[in-house]
Amino acid sequence: MKALLLIAHGSRQHAANEEVQRLTARLRARANDRFGHVSCAFLQFVEPTLTEGIEACVGLGATHVTLLPYFLAAGQYLAVEIPRTVAARQKAHPDVTIRIAPHVGATPGLADLLLEMAAAV
Repeated sequence: MKALLLIAHGSRQHAANEEVQRLTARLRARANDRFGHVSCAFLQFVEPTLTEGIEACVGLGATHVTLLPYFLAAGQYLAVEIPRTVAARQKAHPDVTIRIAPHVGATPGLADLLLEMAAAV
């Protein structure tokens, strides 16, 4: 089974974390046959943590886990923290493929989307 794990920073503001959970629910509703499981995890302030999120996917039988970083810029978390966690989980589960998708800010169509949003105001 393939699993998708949306990764967000996490916030002390409950409403911000709920927004990520709502986005996760929308992804789950649209995943169809691409992913048998869709969930989210956070890097700070709220659970599940990234490690817990990966472990939950593996515990549900995932053989392939795709991490989708919900970040606009490639900072410390994308460059160091997430790859470090993935390496540790990959070592613990050598039979599971764990991959990191490009972060949201790297999406080629993002500039067009932002312009559409601005023009709609």
